[in-house]
This record gives sequence, structure tokens and C-alpha cells, in this order.
Amino acid sequence: MLTKFKVSNFKSFNKDFIFDLSETNGYTFNSECIKNGIVNNALVYGHNGVGKSNLALAIFDIIEHLTDRTNKSSTEYLVYLNAYNNSETAHFYYEFLINSCKVVYEYKKTDHKTIIYEKFTINDEEFAFLDRKKKNSAIIKFKGAENLKNKLTNDNLSLLKYIKNNTELDKNKANEIFNLFFKFVEGMLYFRSLQSNFYLGIEVGKQGVIEDIIEKKYTEDLEFFLNKAGIECKLKVIDVNDKKTLAFNFNGKTIPFFSIASQGTKALVMFYFWFKRIQEKSKVSFLFIDEFDAFYHHELSALIVEELKKTGVQFVLTTHNTSIITNDLLRPDCYFLMNKESILSLAKSTPKELREAHNIEKMYKAGSFNVK
Repeated sequence: MLTKFKVSNFKSFNKDFIFDLSETNGYTFNSECIKNGIVNNALVYGHNGVGKSNLALAIFDIIEHLTDRTNKSSTEYLVYLNAYNNSETAHFYYEFLINSCKVVYEYKKTDHKTIIYEKFTINDEEFAFLDRKKKNSAIIKFKGAENLKNKLTNDNLSLLKYIKNNTELDKNKANEIFNLFFKFVEGMLYFRSLQSNFYLGIEVGKQGVIEDIIEKKYTEDLEFFLNKAGIECKLKVIDVNDKKTLAFNFNGKTIPFFSIASQGTKALVMFYFWFKRIQEKSKVSFLFIDEFDAFYHHELSALIVEELKKTGVQFVLTTHNTSIITNDLLRPDCYFLMNKESILSLAKSTPKELREAHNIEKMYKAGSFNVK
């Protein structure tokens, strides 16, 4: 699980911006939202322009240099360093809980691809270190990696990825944690459905949503999902120019899906596409959806959160929908308020003791919570 993330000198984040998922309270309700004392289900609120989308891009910067599952056509990282910061590098810090061990990975970059510094520790013991500003010689302490060359001349090559791809490590606890760390990172997924569909992690290439649904014979399941979400419809697979596509079925008369589907319905189908992958628990480890309910009715928003909770996958959702700030859905230490300098849960944003009976949406609208 991701327990803590810190970033500085990246996009809108000038000084250290800390997202701490380990600061939970002892609430007894909605206990499934917390795992091992870590927030497993988080909703993030904040005014436009505070950096909610940049927070997602910061967390998923790790995808570029540790996996092959990056979006090569993305322009999201062209503007990289913060305009007010005089440092030449952005600094990223990740803290994970893996098999009851504290795993910390931190690195510095001058741009999305160029890595200047890396450090990897397990329970505060250093296993890999490289500082290219001082020298290109790496420190590698994994058992089984003794014969690796410790000089890396390619600034785009991650030390950790170099170790993973060029060794068969011995079987011991530290190496098992190292491999599980990579499995977690490779299972991270970020997507949004606003002006255009965009995703990072899990897969490479461009997968057609409708084609995938038809290929995997999910048409009937999608129809059930849409009806459950309040969109009454019947679906049918049809041929258009010798190519199979999805259509609405009106008592035998068919109309291609994207010809008449609303923006909200399209966004919901995009969610369904990824939701089927999320349900494969071994595939997705961490999920971030930006503006997850921008096109949804508030009842549908609550349904989506409930469905995601059932998967057990750790997720972070950004939203402006205050109707789902309720203790019936999550709990005060799972709702986060964000401004340009900080992000805190509702539980940490007030001196008041919050209880299950409190109407926290009403308190939120009344200005009872403040991010300092």
C-alpha cells in the first residue's frame, strides 16, 4: 500500500507537498476504508487550480522510469519543474507498506526522463543508492546482484530498473520485498475522462474500449451495469463497414452507441472498461481517478464509490461533489481537503471531535474545516 507521498519543485508544487495516508483516527464505522492503519479509500476536494490533477501526475511520475507502461504520446509532463523554484531537480518521496515492511523510494529528476538521484530502503536499511551529481557509481546491496556493474552512464536509466532487469536475485526477504515493490508500481493505474480520455499504468498501447468489451463478451454485463447506474438501455453488437461495434437496441432498431450516448454515459463506459481490470485484484494495486464523477448524478457517484470499495483496491478519487461527503459512505479520515500548500483529512482539519452522527457535508459547507 502507498502510505505517504511527498513532492517538491514539480509543476504547481514548489516546497514539500505531503500526502499522508497513514494519519488515521480510531473510528469504528466504515472500518473497511482503512487497511493496516492506512487509508484505503480516499476522496480529495479542493478549489479549481489547487493542483489535484498535478498530484495525480506527481504520484504517477514513477511509472515513466520504473515500468514500460507509460503513455509515450502524453504531453502532461512537458512542463515539469516549478516556475518559482530555483532548484534544478524535482524531488519525489514514496513510502509503502509491503508485507508489514516500510519501503521508501526517493529520487530526483531534472525532467520526466532524466534521473539524478535514487535511494531505496527497506525498514530504514539502504539497499540501493545513486547520486549522479557526485559520481555515477551506484551502491547495490541486494544479494545476487554482486556482479552487476555499478557505473551507470545513461541518465535515463533507473538504478532500480537496471537491477531488476539484469539480475536473478537470491531468494530472501529483502529481495522478495523488492520484487513486490515493482509489482505494486506496475499495478498502479491513473485515468480521467474529461476533455479526452487519458491513462497511465497497467497497459501500453491504445486499447479500443468498445472493441475490448465486444472481444471479451462483456456486452450483456455492460448492459446490466448501465441499467444499475440508472441508464435504462438494451445493447447489441452490430456490423458497420465489416467491423463489429456496439449499438443501442430500440425494439429491433439499432443506433451505434457513440452516435447518441451522452457524455456521462461515455464516461461511465470508460469507467466500466477500467473497472473490469480493477476487479482482477492481482492486476491493479493502486487507483487514482481525477474528477471521477464530473458527468455523474450524485447518486451515481455514491454507487461508483461503493463499487470500488468492494474491490478492496486502494484508491484516491478527486471530486467537487459535496453530496458524497457523508459518514454513510466513508469516514472523516478518508475525506481530504487540498489547497496549493497542503492536503489534510477532515479529521485533521478541525479541533472538533467528529462522530458518526455528524453531518460532515453541512459542516464542510459551513466552513468548519480548514487546511492550514
